[in-house]
Amino acid sequence: MPDASLLSAIRAIVGDRGMLTDPTDTAAFSEDWRKLYRGHTAAVIRPGSTEELAEVVKLCAETGTPIVPQGGNTSMVGGAVPAEDGSELILSTARLNRIRDLDPTDMTLTIEAGVTLKAAQMAASDAGCLLPLSISSEGTAQIGGVLAVNAGGNNTVRYGNARDMVLGLEVVLPDGTIWNGLRKLRKDNTGYCLRQLFVGAEGTLGIITAAVLKLAPQPKEMAVALCGVPSVQAALSLFSRFQAHDAASISAFELMSGLGMSFVLRHIPGATLPLAQPAPFYVLVELATPRPNAGLRAMMEEILEAALAEEQILDAAIAESDAQRASIWKLREEHSEAQKREGASVKNDVSVPVSKVPAFIAEATAACEKLMPGVRVVPFGHMGDGNIHFNLEQPEGSDAAWFLAQDHAIMDAVNEVVRVYDGSFSAEHGVGKLKPYMMPDWRGGAELALMQQIKSAIDPKRIMNPGKVLPVQN
Repeated sequence: MPDASLLSAIRAIVGDRGMLTDPTDTAAFSEDWRKLYRGHTAAVIRPGSTEELAEVVKLCAETGTPIVPQGGNTSMVGGAVPAEDGSELILSTARLNRIRDLDPTDMTLTIEAGVTLKAAQMAASDAGCLLPLSISSEGTAQIGGVLAVNAGGNNTVRYGNARDMVLGLEVVLPDGTIWNGLRKLRKDNTGYCLRQLFVGAEGTLGIITAAVLKLAPQPKEMAVALCGVPSVQAALSLFSRFQAHDAASISAFELMSGLGMSFVLRHIPGATLPLAQPAPFYVLVELATPRPNAGLRAMMEEILEAALAEEQILDAAIAESDAQRASIWKLREEHSEAQKREGASVKNDVSVPVSKVPAFIAEATAACEKLMPGVRVVPFGHMGDGNIHFNLEQPEGSDAAWFLAQDHAIMDAVNEVVRVYDGSFSAEHGVGKLKPYMMPDWRGGAELALMQQIKSAIDPKRIMNPGKVLPVQN
């Protein structure tokens, strides 16, 4: 447990506003969004600047006190939850919430870690630019956490993952040193690309305090449609059709199951299906371009009419306004919340080659139904980049605690199918506290050994986010 003298020294750095110690105040920081993990902490530290944060980390390094970096606490894998024994301090970046610079000529945004993704998007939009990273939790998720897990999201098919948008970083290292790598350069081959070491490291190598992000031109024209499709294979054929016509215009291609959609319609107020009849699966496709008068609506209609004639789709609705576009996107974005309200779920954030998505879903469904008769399979996600959230909802009438106790068996059954198709058990949510036990089997040998060496070199006292990403070494 951190002693009183350490907490007093930290309070002297961050002030009363920057430190929460009452268990009533720290409880919300000590539990993950899914309520799978609940820890304890002596304090939540909320520095008001990078310099304050660095001084706090330096004290923790000197005393060997473990730190759990935390942004918006939206992790799906328990990546920002402290240990149950109260030995770890939570270090929140919430007060590092300034936009330092926005340059529409360089198309860059220099931003602190505590700014929410939504606020960053709005700042870019106000300057006539686009920050193309988009995730369901963007109203709460903070930039530091988004980069720490290398978030993917809805627009990866067009713009890539979070790491593809990072030009520079500012990072506080485990000894309290500040590394200022806030460069705006597109080309800079001067040694190792250190920024990419911290993107996706989930706070185990240091704390991201600011970043320079690449912006894109704001779309001048968009077209969004929701399609009912008879099968996952039909959805893949529809994706290929759009790619062949104009791959550069596809900004999102999302797959949803009929069961998942029924949960959204049941549990989310205001959710409505804009199609005449329910379908076995659904596809949300969004086209966008910075070119004015590009004719995306006409192109959308042409492609969907041809797909309808060949029975690749059963029905489709094209958004006629911004409100209808938002209504269609709501059906996709509320999938996680709807599943949470339906009951307990085991989540699998996996990826396979795009061409293998139909076979993967079919085989993983069969494997899970064999393992647990009555389990409800709810696959959805980013079909355009091969990232499927293959989620399992508890059988109707079953006990939630019993179901969640089977999570390792369920995840292992899914991942055995993922392995067949040379996929990954962690596509965009990270490894966190949920999946380190999988690392030796999936990333063992030279790869895991190299990760452990990097960890030991940068964080020799292993105070940064212990128990996350890497399995504990004996």
